[in-house]
Amino acid sequence: MNTPSIPMPALGLGTFRLKDQTVIDAVKSGLSLGYRHIDTAQIYGNEAEVGQAIAESGVPRAELFVTTKIWTESLAGDRLMPSLRESLSKLCMDAVDLTLIHWPSPGGAVPLKDTLEALVEAKRLGLTREIGLSNFTVAQMREAIELVGVEALATNQVEIHPFLQNRAVVEFARSQGLHLTAYMPLAYGKVMTDPVMRDIAAAHRTTPAQVSLAWLLQQGFTVIPSSTKPANQAANLQAGTLRLSESDMARIATLDRGERLADPDFAPAWD
Repeated sequence: MNTPSIPMPALGLGTFRLKDQTVIDAVKSGLSLGYRHIDTAQIYGNEAEVGQAIAESGVPRAELFVTTKIWTESLAGDRLMPSLRESLSKLCMDAVDLTLIHWPSPGGAVPLKDTLEALVEAKRLGLTREIGLSNFTVAQMREAIELVGVEALATNQVEIHPFLQNRAVVEFARSQGLHLTAYMPLAYGKVMTDPVMRDIAAAHRTTPAQVSLAWLLQQGFTVIPSSTKPANQAANLQAGTLRLSESDMARIATLDRGERLADPDFAPAWD
């Protein structure tokens, strides 16, 4: 088995809402530009296309970090492993680098203990290199850490952008040494029209998108922006070279307005 061994790159390519040829083209373009971290999920309905794009890209699998996420209907102990094997089949891979619980079990229908035990077993069997969480609250992170230990959890992937800074989750995760991955880092493009973000971008001769990504990267988060345009993908990749001043960071800190964009009816009680 050709199991990859690279650490999670700080900047990845998200594929949420990308389908069919669009996602194939986006992933191929991203890989050609230098992205080596690809994020997908069962519910996105694009694992097969992501796998096809990776296979056709010519980039060796061992150079990539690939994440997928288990959907809520497959969190039960006896359903998780078959669903992960199905994901691997669609991706045409022996293993993914990271498997996340996409959302906590709605209403706690499936005990977290059962799901985590199945994920730990999947890791033992070599189906996934790492396991982790997504959309977990402080209480749910605490429970997961008590069950398997923080060292067993690679990340908690949550919504973080200038307008939702998710401070309670960030502070707790940091206090425990749990890494965070920020999804929707550009707030569906809303950062592009914000006057503060535009002003900071103008001062650095860059874009508000790069400013938002740099703001997150400087805080130590992994970020996974989604983009279908090669020019935007290339620009996003450059965010790691942008250094914001303490004044820039402080100005962005004032933009928090609790504007949550991912809030389905089965979401947990947010902090």
